[in-house]
Amino acid sequence: MDEAMNIDERLERLAERHEALTQSVELLLRTVTEQGKYLGEQGKVLGEQGKVLGEQGKVLGEQGKYLAQIMEGTARLLHVAEIHEQRISRLEKNQE
Repeated sequence: MDEAMNIDERLERLAERHEALTQSVELLLRTVTEQGKYLGEQGKVLGEQGKVLGEQGKVLGEQGKYLAQIMEGTARLLHVAEIHEQRISRLEKNQE
């Protein structure tokens, strides 16, 4: 028996390998396409989340300004209260 492959057997084997390679490439292409779609969707979601975070940062900045104004007003009121307390103390000493 001749162990060497004849031309038909070689062509058959080459066709089988070609088919297997074609299927592998198709599977790889499908996987890459799906991954591309997924990454595109994730990019869109991250973009939307970034927009929301930007808006929240703006709101927090405005709230920080309001808080600073409240703290300043509170400090002024405390100062006025201290002045009135000192005045009341002086008046009470003068009445004695």
